[in-house]
Amino acid sequence: MKFSTLNINSNIQKALIELKFQETTQIQSEAIPFLLKSDNDLIGLAQTGTGKTGAFGIPIIEKIKIKKNHTQCIILCPTRELCIQIKKDLDLFAKYMNTKINSVYGGTDIKSQIKSLSKGNQIIVGTPGRVIDLIKRRKINLEKIKTVVMDEADEMLNMGFKKDID
Repeated sequence: MKFSTLNINSNIQKALIELKFQETTQIQSEAIPFLLKSDNDLIGLAQTGTGKTGAFGIPIIEKIKIKKNHTQCIILCPTRELCIQIKKDLDLFAKYMNTKINSVYGGTDIKSQIKSLSKGNQIIVGTPGRVIDLIKRRKINLEKIKTVVMDEADEMLNMGFKKDID
């Protein structure tokens, strides 16, 4: 399937063209149309490097209400490195969309993350521990979340995040 045949915003299409994304991967060709049409849950299983971030990220960006300056999506992942990578990919997909995306994770100054969150965001990418810390500090509000992604959920469970994820 070609990205150009997907029913997505022309600004996302423009970013994908610049990234030289032409053909979807298997996970993308199955997940993107489903997620664009539905608000149902999806469990996607695919090897590393097959485009899972695009599979969930493109529909998320498409569905974000840009004029609403509250968090609409939270993406949980097990490591700081994956947080950084997901945010980078989402920023590339949303290059022309004015989508506010933040990442929060341990091992870095929480005060700078709080300052960044205070400016508003529509998507937060974070590790479970840091997200919980920021929720307890009332710096992340989950009341208007429409979408939750647990990237590498099996890895988060293996790392002992079950209580945090629950």
